[in-house]
Amino acid sequence: MSDPTEILPADVGGFAKAARLLAQGALVAIPTETVYGLAGDARSDHAVAAIFAAKGRPQFNPLIVHVADLELAEQIAEVSPAARDLAQAFWPGPLTLVLPLRPDAGISELVSAGHDTVAIRLPAHPVARAILRAFGGPLAAPSANPSGKISPTTARHVLDGLSGKIAAVIDGGACAVGLESTIISLDPPRLLRPGGVPAEALAGALGATLPQGGNAQSPNAPGQLSSHYAPGAGVRLGAAARQPGEIFISFGPGPAGDLSLSPSGDLIEGAANLFSTLRAADALAQAQGLATIAFAPIPDHGLGAAINDRLRRAAAPRS
Repeated sequence: MSDPTEILPADVGGFAKAARLLAQGALVAIPTETVYGLAGDARSDHAVAAIFAAKGRPQFNPLIVHVADLELAEQIAEVSPAARDLAQAFWPGPLTLVLPLRPDAGISELVSAGHDTVAIRLPAHPVARAILRAFGGPLAAPSANPSGKISPTTARHVLDGLSGKIAAVIDGGACAVGLESTIISLDPPRLLRPGGVPAEALAGALGATLPQGGNAQSPNAPGQLSSHYAPGAGVRLGAAARQPGEIFISFGPGPAGDLSLSPSGDLIEGAANLFSTLRAADALAQAQGLATIAFAPIPDHGLGAAINDRLRRAAAPRS
C-alpha cells in the first residue's frame, strides 16, 4: 500500500518541509496562480521520471521548469533581448517562454523530451515563490493531475487524482487565474498555448502579430496535445440551450444553466472557474446518469481564447 500524501500548511514550516522532500527527490504538489503544479527537482532524472509515472504522462510531452528569478532562468536557457523584455513585462506571472537550452544547464533530459529548447516560467503565487526560494533550484512542475484529465485548482482536486502517489501537497487555497500559463516561443514569435496572459497583450508588447504554432505529434512545450482536460462525460460546445441528456453550463445572461462559468459574462471569472466547474458538471452528469456536458458560447478574445482552447481539447475525440 502506498504511503499517504501529506497535506502541508502554507507557512514557513510547510515550505521548509516541502523543500526537504524535494531535495530528497520526492514530489510535492504546489499552488501557483494558474493551477496546482506537481513539483520535482528539474535536475534529477529520478524525480522527473517520477513525475511522468505519477501522472501517467507520455514522456514525449515536455515539462515546464519553474524558477525563482530571471538570473536562474539565464543559467538554464539562452535569453534573447526579446525574451528578456517579455520576462520583465510579464514575470512573475502566467507566461512560459520556450528558449534555447544551454548545454551546461544541468536540467534532466527528460524535462525537454529530447528537444534543444526548454520551457521556463517564473510564477507569481507567493507560496510557489517561497518554495522555490526554500528549495534553491529549478522545479519541473506540470499540472498536478492524471495526464489528460481536468487540471486542479485546489489541493482537494490534487488529492482526488494523485493521493498516495506523491509525497505531499501544500494547501494554498484556490488558484486565482485558474488556467495554465500562456506559452510562446521566440525568434520568430509563436503562440504555442493560449493561457493566463492574453495573446493580445503579448502581441502588443512584441509590436508584432503572434501566429499560432505548436505540433501535437512532437510538442516542444506542454498543452499541444489535441485531447486534454477531459472529464468522464462528453463535451458539446457552442450550445444555445440544454438538450435532453445534458448538463448545461451557461456564461453570462441568457438561458439558465445547471452551473455557470460567470453569471455576468466576465472572462476573468470564467477562466478562474473553468476547471472547478468542469469537475462539478462531471460529478452532476455521473450522479444523474447523463452522457454530455454542454457549454454556452464563450467570446473568443482575451482570456476567452484560452477558455475555448481548453474546451476544444476537452471535447476532442479521446484515444
